[in-house]
Amino acid sequence: MDIGRAFTYPFEDEDWLKKMLIGAVLNLVPIVNFIGMGYGLRQMKKVSEGQDLPLPEWDDWGGDFVKGLLMFLAAMIYSLPLWLVLGIALVATTLTANAGAGNGGEAVAGICGTGVACLTFVYGLAMAVWVPAATMQYVKDGSFGAFFRFADIWALITKDLGAYLIAWLVYLLAGIIASIVGGIACGIGVLFTTFWSYLVMAKLFGDLIGPGETAEPAPMEPLGGDAF
Repeated sequence: MDIGRAFTYPFEDEDWLKKMLIGAVLNLVPIVNFIGMGYGLRQMKKVSEGQDLPLPEWDDWGGDFVKGLLMFLAAMIYSLPLWLVLGIALVATTLTANAGAGNGGEAVAGICGTGVACLTFVYGLAMAVWVPAATMQYVKDGSFGAFFRFADIWALITKDLGAYLIAWLVYLLAGIIASIVGGIACGIGVLFTTFWSYLVMAKLFGDLIGPGETAEPAPMEPLGGDAF
């Protein structure tokens, strides 16, 4: 895993400006930006096969949209427990505060709120670490169900835990850089740097998957069969 090159390799493509500008423009439009996300997943598969360059052509918008949409849906499913806990906590805290006004109810509500905040932070951090590996498993397998094959995902993380954590931290750094640099020009640059961060992620985690680990292409299944 070449960390330094993960940041720069997209610019080695002779058509990098055109390809990255298309990705930036697609990021302008909600929902349409799933195409850019899917393009990043297609690039991750290429990297896993030892072919990080040239970057893919923009020749499969429909397939890229489906892959990006499925990635988004998987992330939403993983976040459901978080929203459920927050919803229950909000109701419980409100009822406790109202019922116990003047009788210590506010203190109980505050303690509950603090506990929920801690739980939310821990779950959010765990999800942030887990979802990239789930995405790697999706790229390997090509089916939507791969996002939830927990034993396989855990095996991906622990196969080389040190390398995985380094890749994850570097990806976080890329996101921070994208936000800071993209903030230039009244924030318009974020559209460009966000797409660049997709390609950084593709390189980092694609290298971890490694050659020979992805599934052979198969016809598209209703909920995300391999279309890479």
